[in-house]
This record gives sequence, C-alpha cells and structure tokens, in this order.
Amino acid sequence: MAAQFGRRLRKGATATTVAALAVAALSASQAPGVISSSVDQRAADATEPPGTPVSGNSPYFTDLPPLNTPDKPGTSINLPAATGAAEAGIPASVLAAYKRAETTIEGSDPGCRLPWQLLAAIGKVESGQARGGRVDADGTTLTPILGPVLNGVGFANISDTDDGAYDGDKAHDRAVGPMQFIPSTWATWGQDGNGDGRKNPNNIYDAALAAGRYLCANDRDLGIQSDLDKAILGYNHSREYLRTVMSWFDYYKRGSHEVPDGSGVLPVSTEPDSNGNNNGGNGGGKGSGLPVSPGKTPPSSPGTPSKPASPNKPDDDKPPTEPANPGGGGTPSPTPPPTTPPAAPLTALERLGAATVTATVGENFADRLRVRAKTSAGKTVSGAKVQFQIVGETGAHFPGDTTRVTVTTGSDGIATAPVLSAGGEAGTFTVRAKALNASAPAASFGATVKAKPAPAPQCDALARTSDEELTAETDGSFADLVELKATYQGKAAAGVAVTATMVTEDADAPAKDWAANDKGPYFEGGEGEEDKTVRTLSGLKTDADGLVKLPKIYTDGNEGTYKLRLTTADGVVLIVDLTVKAAATAPTADPSGTPTA
Repeated sequence: MAAQFGRRLRKGATATTVAALAVAALSASQAPGVISSSVDQRAADATEPPGTPVSGNSPYFTDLPPLNTPDKPGTSINLPAATGAAEAGIPASVLAAYKRAETTIEGSDPGCRLPWQLLAAIGKVESGQARGGRVDADGTTLTPILGPVLNGVGFANISDTDDGAYDGDKAHDRAVGPMQFIPSTWATWGQDGNGDGRKNPNNIYDAALAAGRYLCANDRDLGIQSDLDKAILGYNHSREYLRTVMSWFDYYKRGSHEVPDGSGVLPVSTEPDSNGNNNGGNGGGKGSGLPVSPGKTPPSSPGTPSKPASPNKPDDDKPPTEPANPGGGGTPSPTPPPTTPPAAPLTALERLGAATVTATVGENFADRLRVRAKTSAGKTVSGAKVQFQIVGETGAHFPGDTTRVTVTTGSDGIATAPVLSAGGEAGTFTVRAKALNASAPAASFGATVKAKPAPAPQCDALARTSDEELTAETDGSFADLVELKATYQGKAAAGVAVTATMVTEDADAPAKDWAANDKGPYFEGGEGEEDKTVRTLSGLKTDADGLVKLPKIYTDGNEGTYKLRLTTADGVVLIVDLTVKAAATAPTADPSGTPTA
C-alpha cells in the first residue's frame, strides 16, 4: 500500500551502527521475525495478481518487529531495548475488526484460510494499527489517514478517480484509511464490515474486511506460502514489503494482546512531509497528516517503550508471555514446564463410508463425506482443521458455490463435509481431504455425476389392434397373439412400458383393485425360470410405431372368463377379456359298435 513510514532507527552514524548490529544479531540468532533470503526468491517468482492494485505500488518505510518477540525473551547480545510486549499490543477496536473479518471470510470463503494476524501485520505496516487505535466507537478514524499524492513524483501516477470524495484531492488519488486503499480500488473491493450500511475506507471494520477479501481473491489459499506471497505482493509489489509484512505476521502469530484504543505503539518521525505535516510515525506515512501536538512527547522512542494501559490483558487466542529481560541482556528467567504434555500430532486421516459417491446432475449427493483424524497410536484427534477440496471440472460444489471448505474435527475426531452438490455437468471428480498444519497423507473420495435419464415416454391411450374375441380351450393356448398400440395425443407413442397381469374379477371392486389371479390363462416362463406359469409380465415396451405384441397365452384346466389387465406408467389401463372353454370330447364306440356321444 501507499504508507510511507519513518524508521525507528533513523539517520546518522550512531543509528546506522545500531541498525547494523540489530540486523547482524537477528541474522545470527535467527530470532523470530527474520525472513530468510528465500523470501527474495519467492518474491521474484510470484506475480502480482490481476485486477486493480491497492496502492499504486508506492515505496514504503516502516520498522521491523522488536528483537524480543512476545513469547521469547532475550537475545544473544545486548542491543538497544526493544518495545517487546508493548509492540504486541493491538488496540481493542482494531483487533476486533481483524478478528471479525477473519470470521466473516471463514464463513463465506473457508478455503482461503485468512488469519487475522495477516491483517494485523498489514495494518501495522500501512497505518501503525490506525495510528495506535485512534478511532471512534464505530471504528472510524478520528482524522483521515492519507498516503502521499500519487502524482508520479517518486510514486505511481494515478489521476483522480473519486472526485476527491475520499482523499480530498481532485487532481490525483491518495491512499486512504487504516488499510490504505486508493479510491479506485476501494470502489471495487469496499465492504461494509460494521453493518452500518456504508462502505467507508476510514472505518477499520470496513477496511479490514475489504483487505481480507482482496487478499483472498483469485481462489487463494493463504495457508500455502506461494499464495500468501502473491497476496502480500498484490498489496505492494516490493520484496522489502513482503519481508516486512511477513516479519510482523510471524511476530503477531507468536503472541499479542489487546490494549485500549488510542494507546497503541507508534514509531517516531520528526521530518515534515511534502505538505508540511509531521507524521509522528506509523500513521500513514508521508502525507498522512498525523499531527503531533506541540509540547507533547511522541508515543514511543527507540530506547523508551511505551507501556500499554492493560499489558496483561490476554488476547482471545493466545496470552502473551512477558519477557523476563526486555533489554536482551543477562540471564532470562526460566520458563516453567507445561503442566500437561502436548497433544500427540495428527498423522493420519481415515476415510469413513463409501470410497465412491454418486449423484445425478442438478441434485445433491446423498452421502456426506467424512474422515477421522488419528494419531500414530490410533487415537482420535479433536479440534483439527481438515480441508475438503474438489478436484475436477464438473461444476460440483459445496454450499456457497465454493470448491473448498474447512471443517474442524469433533470430540470423536470426525470431520464431516457439508452437503456436496453435483452441479450441472456429468462426469467424475475427486474430493481430497487434507489435514491443515499437519503432515498426514490426504484421503480421497471418488465422485460420479450421472446425466439425468431421458424423460419417460408419455401415453394417454392404449388399445388392441384387433377386435376379434379371444377364446381358447382348456389345457391349450390362444391362437391369436394380443397386440397393443400406445398413443399420445393421437400419435404413436414409442418406448412406452406396458405391464400385463392376469386378474380375478370382483364385481364389487373397481378394476384397479382386482387381485392377481392364481389360475386360468398364463404366460410361459422363460428359460431357466423355476415357475413356468407367469401371470404378471413386465418389461414390455412399444416400438417406434407404438406397437407391442404380447407373448403367447396358455390355458390350464380351468374354464371361464378371465381378465387381462394392461397398464402403463402414466396410469393408462386396458382390460381385455379372455374366454376359456372346456375342450371338446372325441366320440367313442360302445361294444356293439354304435358311436356314443
């Protein structure tokens, strides 16, 4: 972003010597906050994300984190006193805004894995946490925080895009607010983080949420270092900026705490900017307009750390450990051993349920995907973060139209993915479950999306193609085969399924309630079928002309009138009468040779 900060270790031989000592000590001891040269390579490899830049890539100046991180007192040599735990204090409203942004984005884009500490790191670099938390009850800065005029003189040249509405400049743009958005970027990424119906870049809740959305753009996963680098470089495409933000990110992850609004630590800057304003440190850089009242001592100085009003009030996530020796010399007090042993690490994700799930286009998968987190000893792990990610192009998605969701394992160690929707395209894909912040192998599920079956053919009429009466003798068969024609709106209906059932007529019951018969006419069972007398025959289907011919109908030794019930899936019914007569008896001769009937 566009913030231009004064350095804590500023100018002159003494300051230069101290700075050199500090860098040497950090490099030698690998103290937290030191970013290796691999960051330079990552910065060189990473590319700025497409879209509107946040700041116009203005150069920036800011302090590095103190030598003593909140939970690691002391360093290897005696250096000037660092601010230590005071620097770990984040003003209450600013901290609340960062955490609210993290929660909001976790609900809408859980695959991004945005940590609030990243917003804190950028907020520190951009505006010194909104000038040490100088905000009102709604989170709006008490006075505007403005970056330098982007007129091409030492900075990007960006002509006015907001008619001066945000930055008061109708000729050129200036970065605005605690997260230093230029107006044109705010027009795209602005958010209403505090629910007041406005999108105000000078409000820390709005600005923090907008910054989070920007960092998560392009489907980034900030738990992956390459995506994290690209996100930070999208703010300000500078290797030094990447190193500095990563330093503060690492620092805040190691510990922080809440301090009252207005009491945050600010570095010192006594040089006026091009507009004649005294910046007073991390307040937005050159042109920020952060005044220092005459006669007042700036909030902090290189050797005198400011003391927060509530230094021992813990942050919601991790209480800081006060350094035993803030100056870094002498022998630090020993750290008491933990009262409980650390939890065993997660080493395996056990897939539960079917390895492959299936759904139809446009529908939800009936089976929920589940894995169980376990240690090497086979014990379950609760509270572990598991990410389910769809790999493949079928349009399948989780709620919110996302392809990645993060789920926390329950007390039983099980993480259950939200309902998976098939999308609108048939095909196959994989859902990969991986444990975040653990080296356990991923568990995979196969998924298939089937095309919707063709709609069943419609039929509104069923009729015989002949009006000949159907008669047969007992223990014989009907000479004529029964042929049917199905139509829909007067036209032949192809592919209509027909079921034929021999039924017993009950004069007191409607035709739909007639029961299947157990005697009289029947179809002959197929080869291999145990029962050779079949009185219900399905699987009949009309041809392209709407015709279907029933198999031969046989009779047993029972005579009488029987009913053949023919039905379609549309509920069309045709009843056909079948008459069975006693077989004629051949005449026989008596002993005298006279024929008898």
